[in-house]
Amino acid sequence: MLAWRLHSQDALRGFDPYPMVLKAAGYLLKNGPATQQERWEEASGYSPSTLASNIAALTCAASFAKLRGDKFTAEYLQEYADFLACHIESWTVTTEGTLVPEIREHYIRIHPVDINDTHPNENPNDGKLILANRPPGSQYEFPAKEIVDAGFLELVRYGIRDANDPIIQNSLRVVDYVLKVNTPFGPCWRRYNHDGYGQRADGGPYEHWGVGRAWPLLTGERAHYALAAGCDVQPYIKTLEGFASSTDMLPEQIWTPPDLKHLYLGGPTGAAMPLMWAHAEYIKLLRSVYDGVVFDLIPAVAERYLGPGSSCRLMEIWKPNRQPKTVTRGFTLRIEYPSSFMLRWTNDEWQNSKDTNSLSTAVGMDFVDIEIGPEQRAPIRFAFYLKDKNQWGEKSYQVDVI
Repeated sequence: MLAWRLHSQDALRGFDPYPMVLKAAGYLLKNGPATQQERWEEASGYSPSTLASNIAALTCAASFAKLRGDKFTAEYLQEYADFLACHIESWTVTTEGTLVPEIREHYIRIHPVDINDTHPNENPNDGKLILANRPPGSQYEFPAKEIVDAGFLELVRYGIRDANDPIIQNSLRVVDYVLKVNTPFGPCWRRYNHDGYGQRADGGPYEHWGVGRAWPLLTGERAHYALAAGCDVQPYIKTLEGFASSTDMLPEQIWTPPDLKHLYLGGPTGAAMPLMWAHAEYIKLLRSVYDGVVFDLIPAVAERYLGPGSSCRLMEIWKPNRQPKTVTRGFTLRIEYPSSFMLRWTNDEWQNSKDTNSLSTAVGMDFVDIEIGPEQRAPIRFAFYLKDKNQWGEKSYQVDVI
């Protein structure tokens, strides 16, 4: 994304980022879609904010490939982004919400899975999330569907989901009910419920555990969403400025309980100050208001996923680090492997079979596409012939059709 922004401003000064862009995109393709570490640097799994950044980044990489005249690589990168985009809700939206009784469907902070599990449980209604910053003797394991943050707003920021998307709207209601804090300067939000990263209740310092406080940068994030939704942003700007110190530094966290000793509601805690992330969010917010559009919005992303001619391809991807058990009728099943191969496959229980040579890409992955028709009932069974080893793979595989 940084390379794309520099290119769009004609600010690369002769530097060619394309080799680096391809390597970075290849890393995302080979190691995703579960992230080793989400934006709070505490958990692994399927994260709405990480998925948003990956979709945007791969769309930027596809744009670079188009500029090089490599239409094949551009389509391949964009279709992997499509794969992520058409799974966002199925990976990160619970349908069994309990935090606000009348809202059953909303985004969760993260759906935790082991990145080394080739067959992860991808149902966001399942799974336990461990919070490592909880006070000694307190509960530290929670149903993942009951832990929320506002990371899903990145989907709006980059142009992947509309600000008025019903699930986005419901998720905001949940976040406000659970995480919003009112201060003399205006609203602020905590990172996630049951957060233990922050100064302790008695004002003591955070030492491996404490009480999560509100983060000014999250007011900036909410302001960016408000701009995308066509709402007045000025109150958020004033609120964010109100959180600054006397020397105009924005803190990582603000004090949220009633005043205590030297700690005041809406004032800085003993956490990092200045927090560069908060200052960057503030500066981008001012620029966004000046431009009348969210600065981080990527036009190619919005055109792909929000425009009247949006053309997201329905994809299911099988690869060595993620081997889905099912594929939906009407989807394309893409079989990927990090070397050249021939795929022997059947869609009628080996009554007939096909041998299909893989297509090579510029990012070190080969693939074969299998279209899943609406009439398909039998599973897709397949085996690899690895060309570099001149031998068949050790096992065969199966993906059921649903």
